[in-house]
Amino acid sequence: ASGATLGESRPRPALALGRPSVEAAPSQLVAAAQKGARPPAVRGGGGPQVDVPLLLYFVFWYVGNMFYNKYNTMALKAVGGKYSGLTMTVSTLQLGVCTLYACLLWLTKVNPIKLFGLQLPEKMALPKTTKADLVNTLPVGFCAAAAHSAGVFCLGADPLFGQIVKAGEPVMSAFVNTVFYGKPPSLAKVFCLLFIVGGVGFASLKKNLETGAYKLKFDERALIFGMIGNSFAAFKGSENKKLMTKEGIKDRIGGVANQFALTEVLAFLISLPVMYAVEGSKWSEFCSLVKTSRDLQIGLAVSGMSFYIYNELATMTIKATGAVTSSVANTAKRVIVMVYMAAVTGKVLTEEQKIGAAVAISFVLVYSVIDDVVKKVFPPAKKKD
Repeated sequence: ASGATLGESRPRPALALGRPSVEAAPSQLVAAAQKGARPPAVRGGGGPQVDVPLLLYFVFWYVGNMFYNKYNTMALKAVGGKYSGLTMTVSTLQLGVCTLYACLLWLTKVNPIKLFGLQLPEKMALPKTTKADLVNTLPVGFCAAAAHSAGVFCLGADPLFGQIVKAGEPVMSAFVNTVFYGKPPSLAKVFCLLFIVGGVGFASLKKNLETGAYKLKFDERALIFGMIGNSFAAFKGSENKKLMTKEGIKDRIGGVANQFALTEVLAFLISLPVMYAVEGSKWSEFCSLVKTSRDLQIGLAVSGMSFYIYNELATMTIKATGAVTSSVANTAKRVIVMVYMAAVTGKVLTEEQKIGAAVAISFVLVYSVIDDVVKKVFPPAKKKD
C-alpha cells in the first residue's frame, strides 16, 4: 500500500504523450521548476514523446520499495526476528528517520525529490497550519502510524506471504468504506473481491506430498497484521479525503509534499508512547544492539529513508497519471517486489503461493478499473426529456 496522501483529483494518463505530463499535473510535487519548462524527452521514429522524468519516478518508486523491504528485513533480523519483542521499536524509529528528514526539508526549505527525475529541486516552505488543523490531521496521522506498524509486523513475520496479504487491501477497504463511511463498492467490484479473497486463501494452502491432500498452512502473524494494516490504510484514505474538504486547509498545509511530511511526523509522535508501553522494558537492550550491530544501523537508516522517498515518488506518479496507469504500476510493483524478496531471503514461493498471488494481484488490478470499464461497455441510458 502506498503511503501517499492525495487530496486532489487525478488527471488522465500521460506516460507517453506529446506533452509534459508531470509538469502539467495539478500538484506542487510535480509542478514545473520553471514556468513553461519542458521535461527531457526521447523520440524514436517520429513516435510519441516519452516523459523521461515520469519514467524515472516510476523506476525509483520501485527501487525505493525494494530497498525498503530488503532493509526492513535486515533491521528486524538484527534485533532478533519476529519474536524479539522489538518490532514496534524498529517500526517507530523508521518513522523517526522520516521525521528527521521532513524537518531537514523544512529547515532548508528545499525538497530535492525531483532530482530523481533529473529536474531541479523545488521550494518547500513550512506549513502554516493552525492548532485546529493539527487536531483535524490527527486521525490521518494515527491511521498512518497504525498502518505502518502493522505492515512492519506483517512483513517481519513472512516477507513473501505478507506481500500477498497486503495485495488484498481492496477487501478491507471495501469493508471499511461500507461499514464506517456508507460507501459500498459496486457489484462489479464485489465480484472481483471474491477472487482476491480466493487467491489469498489458495496461497495459504500447502499440499501434502504423500497424500496429495491440501491443508491451510500460513503465518498467522503475517495474515492478522496484514489485515490490520490494510484496514488502517483504508481508514487513512477516507480520513484524508475528509480532511481535504475542510475550508482553507489545503492552502495552509501548502501542497502534497507538506501534507505527507506532516502526516509522517504525527505518525512518529503517536507511535512513541505505544512503543514505550509495549516494548519500553527492552529499550536498553535495543540501545546495546544499535551501538554494536552494523546491520541494525544500516537497516534502520535505509529502510526509514527509502520508506519516505518511495512513498513521495508514488504520490508524484499517481498524481501525474490516471487510474489505469497507476493500477498497472501498483500491480507490477507488487510482483517485482515479491520476486526480489524471494531472491533476497532465499525463500521459494510454493506453487500454491504463485497461483494464489497471481489470481489475487490480477483481480486487484481489475478491481481498480472495473467500474470505468463497465461504464464504457454499458453506458448509462440518457434521460428522456
